[in-house]
Amino acid sequence: MSEQTSVIHADRPSDDTSRVTVAVTGATGTFGTGLVPLLVDDARVDGVVGVSRRPDSGSGVDRRAEHRRGDVRDPDSLATAFRGADVVVHLAYDITGTTNPGSVHTVNAEGARDAFRAAVDAGARRFVYASSFAAYGFSDRNPIGIPESHPLGVDDPFFYARDKARSEQLLAEESAHHPEVEVHVVRPSGVVGPDLEGAKLPLPGPLAALGRRLVAAATVYARLGLPLAVPAFPLQLVHHDDVGAALLRCALGDGPPGPYNVAGDGVVTLAELARELGAHVLELPAEVAEVPSRAAMTLPLPLPLQWVAATTYPAIMDTTRSKEELGWLPRFTGLGAWRDTVR
Repeated sequence: MSEQTSVIHADRPSDDTSRVTVAVTGATGTFGTGLVPLLVDDARVDGVVGVSRRPDSGSGVDRRAEHRRGDVRDPDSLATAFRGADVVVHLAYDITGTTNPGSVHTVNAEGARDAFRAAVDAGARRFVYASSFAAYGFSDRNPIGIPESHPLGVDDPFFYARDKARSEQLLAEESAHHPEVEVHVVRPSGVVGPDLEGAKLPLPGPLAALGRRLVAAATVYARLGLPLAVPAFPLQLVHHDDVGAALLRCALGDGPPGPYNVAGDGVVTLAELARELGAHVLELPAEVAEVPSRAAMTLPLPLPLQWVAATTYPAIMDTTRSKEELGWLPRFTGLGAWRDTVR
């Protein structure tokens, strides 16, 4: 399989009455900075509003988009920010638990609910939420090839997985009272790509610096020609550009409402990723990563360190619905997305 596959392009209607104004929360983050230019360039979009907490952060938004201040903890600011929007794309999220200490659940799970309420009040007819593969939780109850209908991990011990699941739960409860608003949910796998915010690695916040050092150390180690022992733990990756394409399709209603799994084709392993760094890899069984990670998750870990949960059990999704009903195809395979990141 090649690293890239063809992309299905949606037909663009010429009728100006079909054009929409789209508001995007978290517009200065990795997903936002990728999505906003796609929206601005699409003939079906009449205007784009980038929503973020600080007025000066508009510098991180495409200059062709309008910038407005909005905070998920402040419903009034969201109501103002969403005014005139036909579609709201909610990307804002605290993935490390350090940006807003003591208010992670409020920002994450309740933030999605409050953003939806503000979208309803603004008269939006479509709401798109960027969730995660982590919403399924990390458990031996997950099948290989998780379908969108699989139960979510609302009681998962990992805060990020639990909050993503609960945010979807709250969103479903709210949307049941507002059937006039289409709700689309995108569940990406591990996101990589050269423009990933911060360290340009698939690691959040304070773990990014550690990740940089580990990759640098692995590279130096590889140059010495010594074998590097790495477990063959399976995972899925997706390029941030492909996530942006999926969000765009949902924002413009290219598929029916509902959840969509999004991942690059193919399953990769940690051992394969290490090889792409030039390391001579001694491949170990996946259990070498899983067993200590499961043990660690029984401890009261600080929120950022709970990301070790991602290697407790594989979380491999089925992306058939995204391809068949949303018309989305990834440009990059999982391995191709990683290659584009490291080179």
